[in-house]
Amino acid sequence: MAYVVTENCIKCKYTDCVDVCPVDCFHEGPNFLVIDPDECIDCTLCVAECPANAIYAEDDVPKDQLQFIALNAELAKQWKVIVEKKDAPADADEWLNVKDKLQLLKR
Repeated sequence: MAYVVTENCIKCKYTDCVDVCPVDCFHEGPNFLVIDPDECIDCTLCVAECPANAIYAEDDVPKDQLQFIALNAELAKQWKVIVEKKDAPADADEWLNVKDKLQLLKR
């Protein structure tokens, strides 16, 4: 069971989770992070580090976020690995907890 980054990360893209990942399973897109399910070792370290509370165990992803399981797997194949924390976007806090952001995801 892998961990999954969900909608609340869109346009927030805090990277605190990246710093604690022991296997470098995070991949970075323009305004979102994903976890490669094939690389994730289910260590749970990233969950507590996510300021957006956007990371869930695959079995615990909220029903309205289930599409993010496949989206993480798909985009992890397209995006580059990120291994170091970066500054969040300047407006990240404004986007925190905004609902229905999927249409804002940049691929």
